[in-house]
Amino acid sequence: MQRIERTFAGRPLIIETGRMAKQAAGSALITYGETVLLAAVTVSDKKSPLPFFPLTVEYKEKMYASGKIPGGFIKREGRPRDEEILSCRIIDRSIRPLFPEGFQNEVQVVIYVLSADQENDHDVLGLIATSFALSASKIPWAGPIAGVRVGRVEGKWVLNPTFQALEFSDMDMIVAGSADSIMMVEGGALEVSEAEIVEALKVAQKGIGELVTMQEELLKKVDRPEKMAWTGTEIPEDVKKTVTKAAEKRIEAAINQKDKATRIQAVEKVKEEVKSEMATVLDPAHVGLVGHIVGDIEYNALRAQVLDTGLRVDGRKPDVVRNISIDSSLLPRAHGSALFTRGQTQALVVATLGTANDVQRMDNIDDAKETTKSFMLHYNFPPFSTGEAKPMRGTGRREIGHGALAERAIQAVLPAFEEFPYTIRIVSEILESNGSSSMASICGGSLACFDAGIPLKAPVAGVAMGLIKEGKKYAILTDILGTEDHLGDMDFKVAGTEQGITSIQMDIKIQGLDLKIMTEALAQAREGRLHILGEMKKALPAARPDLSPYAPRIVTMMINPEKIGDLIGPKGKTIRGIQDETGAELSVDDSGLVTIAAVGGEAMERARQMVQAITAEPVVGETYTGTVKSVTAFGAFIEIMPGTEALLHVSEMRHTRVEKPEDVVKKGEQVTVKLVERDERGRLRLSMKALLPKPEGGAEAPAAAPNESGSGEGSEGGERRPRGDRPRGGRGGRSRE
Repeated sequence: MQRIERTFAGRPLIIETGRMAKQAAGSALITYGETVLLAAVTVSDKKSPLPFFPLTVEYKEKMYASGKIPGGFIKREGRPRDEEILSCRIIDRSIRPLFPEGFQNEVQVVIYVLSADQENDHDVLGLIATSFALSASKIPWAGPIAGVRVGRVEGKWVLNPTFQALEFSDMDMIVAGSADSIMMVEGGALEVSEAEIVEALKVAQKGIGELVTMQEELLKKVDRPEKMAWTGTEIPEDVKKTVTKAAEKRIEAAINQKDKATRIQAVEKVKEEVKSEMATVLDPAHVGLVGHIVGDIEYNALRAQVLDTGLRVDGRKPDVVRNISIDSSLLPRAHGSALFTRGQTQALVVATLGTANDVQRMDNIDDAKETTKSFMLHYNFPPFSTGEAKPMRGTGRREIGHGALAERAIQAVLPAFEEFPYTIRIVSEILESNGSSSMASICGGSLACFDAGIPLKAPVAGVAMGLIKEGKKYAILTDILGTEDHLGDMDFKVAGTEQGITSIQMDIKIQGLDLKIMTEALAQAREGRLHILGEMKKALPAARPDLSPYAPRIVTMMINPEKIGDLIGPKGKTIRGIQDETGAELSVDDSGLVTIAAVGGEAMERARQMVQAITAEPVVGETYTGTVKSVTAFGAFIEIMPGTEALLHVSEMRHTRVEKPEDVVKKGEQVTVKLVERDERGRLRLSMKALLPKPEGGAEAPAAAPNESGSGEGSEGGERRPRGDRPRGGRGGRSRE
């Protein structure tokens, strides 16, 4: 076993190998604080017949890592949660560019989170462990690399901030790369500038360099196997020249079709024609290579055209955004809807408002208790959006990743829950796709929020940037097409407001980018974003003043936390009764915040009054209409609020002397009284005469004699109630159980 320990960002970081998972091609155990992860990598000795590199990354958060047992009936971990899938994608996108071109042996990476200290995030640790495991294995891979999380707390940059520190950070960004270049970026921010993003990347690059050096030091101690032998697709030079001569000009013409479907059909037609022609020219063993060669020709032709002429396949210049059209309020029953179309990419985005009862509840290893989520954005990508007929299965990793990217972009501008106490769900249905569909989801999501009356701090737009790079020559592309994404070197998505960036994601297909190109791409992305925001403002400049008539109205009110039990009632009987009677939805938290939601304003107001009646505290000087609960020789007990009774003494019934209280009030009748006193023991005293005009001459009734009060010797003015008449829950003026 070999290990190395260093201090990184103020905490001990340990990487070790050779103790666990020794039958894997490579493995590493990483410890940071009390968070521990194991990464194991394996490889097939045979080349896969699939037409792509079969790399699989699995990231498993074990519930025992934080001392928990999975909830539900099945007490074992089930399908991956969204957070696990997002961690898989971060690691996959970081390591994939470093496998050699043409390598098609199946590679599997498995990461287990074995211990979670609920202080240190583990996704970047999984990337470091994976990098070392690959570097120490026989798998051909151009590492090591590393990843760090960058935050900024009170203006100071922080590497790998704790969960607690992230609560106060205006940025949460993961950066992966080698010692001198960047491979992957993923994160969100609170409207930060492009210059601040670049500064964060510089800070990240320095931290990455330290972690790469640490891995290299450990690799020198490890007895590493030789890299495995593998075979790529070998194409004889004469075959390549023959096919290129036959296909090159035709491919150059085919790729310059502005319509996506026409372009794909034209390229496929050339492939089939050339295959047919080559069947009589080439050796039969080489005919199967024609499709691969024509694909390379298409790749080179598109890139050369952009670099040499400055024109893209749809006729645009590198910095031009496609035509945009926007419609809103398309769906009459939806709370908010928008149709955002940019070129041949189209998203129908719908916003729905719910109550506190609609929050998503989550149990994970990073929080001691169950957490909730009141904003969700879901992205759906059906086969028809690309004109294909394929099985529609469950939500894929790509859909979860795109949804998370768009969710971060809009979440940064949402109003605080206390100001707008709704659960918000946005769904993006991609109806057409030709690149940048996740960015269309952000634009459409912002518009759908405005259409629903959600008061966003500012509209948000997104744009996807591309890169064509050959040697030192490069071109940065704004609003890339699907073809440019597929044949280009970078997919750099940037979303934000006029003020700054709220979400960012970068993937590359080459072995790293320098900060100069990224800085230029960010500046060009800003120009594109501002243009799109301008088009959005023309269509819907701000949130609609009123919510949809089909959306719930929500009112919140604070009650004394001691009254929560009264509101809920035994086994929830009281709160359910209010909901059943009014049709409103009620929820109450431990602080005493009551949320009332109802589609109709009348139902909401009725529920509010009922809650107020149950939980309100009696106020001295206020007038109440209550029910006479009992009549005694010295007065009557009046229920002025549900469960709250107070004494109306006989001397407070009239300005003149009252001999028998039952002559004035009777059990069960409604009377109007004024609360005139709350004594030091919390007992309440009522008065009827305070609401009546005084008789002429100002004569007052004499005070009752002690024996009239029935209170016995030492009583206080006859206000004490006989023990047999006290409420079981306590003295008058406190709520009954």
